[in-house]
Amino acid sequence: MLSRRYLFTSESVTEGHPDKICDQISDTILDTVLALDPSSRVAAEVVVNTGLVIVTGEISSTATVNFVKVIRQKIAEIGYIDPKNNGFSADSCSVLIALDEQSADIAQGVDQAQETREQTSDERWDAIGAGDQGLMFGFACNETPELMPLPISLAHRISHKLSKVRKSGQLSYLGPDGKTQVTVEYEDGQPVGIDTILVSTQHTETIGELSSNEAVQAKIKADLWEAVVLPAFAGLAIQPSERTRFLVNPTGKFVIGGPQGDSGLTGRKIIVDTYGGYSRHGGGAFSGKDPTKVDRSAAYACRYVAKNIVAAGLADKCEVQLSYAIGVARPTSIFVETFGTGKIDDEKLLDLVNEYFELRPAGIIDTFNLCGLPQERGGRFYQDVAAYGHFGRDDLDLPWEKLDKVEVLKAATAERAVVRI
Repeated sequence: MLSRRYLFTSESVTEGHPDKICDQISDTILDTVLALDPSSRVAAEVVVNTGLVIVTGEISSTATVNFVKVIRQKIAEIGYIDPKNNGFSADSCSVLIALDEQSADIAQGVDQAQETREQTSDERWDAIGAGDQGLMFGFACNETPELMPLPISLAHRISHKLSKVRKSGQLSYLGPDGKTQVTVEYEDGQPVGIDTILVSTQHTETIGELSSNEAVQAKIKADLWEAVVLPAFAGLAIQPSERTRFLVNPTGKFVIGGPQGDSGLTGRKIIVDTYGGYSRHGGGAFSGKDPTKVDRSAAYACRYVAKNIVAAGLADKCEVQLSYAIGVARPTSIFVETFGTGKIDDEKLLDLVNEYFELRPAGIIDTFNLCGLPQERGGRFYQDVAAYGHFGRDDLDLPWEKLDKVEVLKAATAERAVVRI
């Protein structure tokens, strides 16, 4: 049989990308409000453009927050502090706030789930209904130690390193805005090489004595290879080769960036936030949403289930789908797919999921302490996952990344003697 070779690509963006600025502001608002009132309901949407930040949405909370101050602090932390260079800065941008309270019609279904209203259940995790209808996916595979697809893992590593060398001053000419893209070569479903690495990064017009754009771009390319790309691949089995294409700022120049170059909006980088297109996506964004919104909390639960299944050795790849009805606690459907890599039948895996994982919104929130984490961690939690991915983060302590169900799944599988021979 002939082997099948193909290319797969994923992208990432830095924290200074306009859409990511919005995601981080939305989640900074969420962190701040939940830290003061863990029962808050939050749906914070942000738009940025040259010199302008608009915050809209719905917040119901007892917390009193100076949103303008919080927003300016986050923008400065990202790196937008010089209006002459960026056309957008923490101190000079205008900030408009237009927030309402959560709809009473929505709140009644979240505060008291259908199961409780109709007295069909008195279980405490049936008390809270899903904050909206929708479908969510979670994924894991054994391509990387963190059980993420290799292309998105590499794209994030490069983006994160790009930000670090800017902030440390190692490459002080870099601006906050940047994007990365990695194309991985696969053979028979396994990654075997790196085809293309693309980095687009904002930079100053000149670098030291270099004033011609040709010289500037040549220096950026050389510096990025040594200071960003090679360190990002350190310790990995797969490395760039002499056949790997390395593209830097393919338009020829990237001086105008951030909100001056492009407007930004919360929730426009949902593939960057998840699996880089390697797995399906239900369409709902994460940032700015409190944990009663299943777009966020259930997607975290899906990842938790899939990751524990793969880590337990029950599949090489696993995708989990959940769906919900607004105001109803129990999922309307649960689906498990292992793409032919399962060591036991997918139907048996579904039985294990139903038995050992709590997938009602209140149960997910309790299991991961999703409403309490901002307060527990000093007012900072969700804003840190708003850039460089919500999954596979070995630099953060994320409860949905824990592997505390692995031994339970192994034991249950052995006990039932359902392993396929």
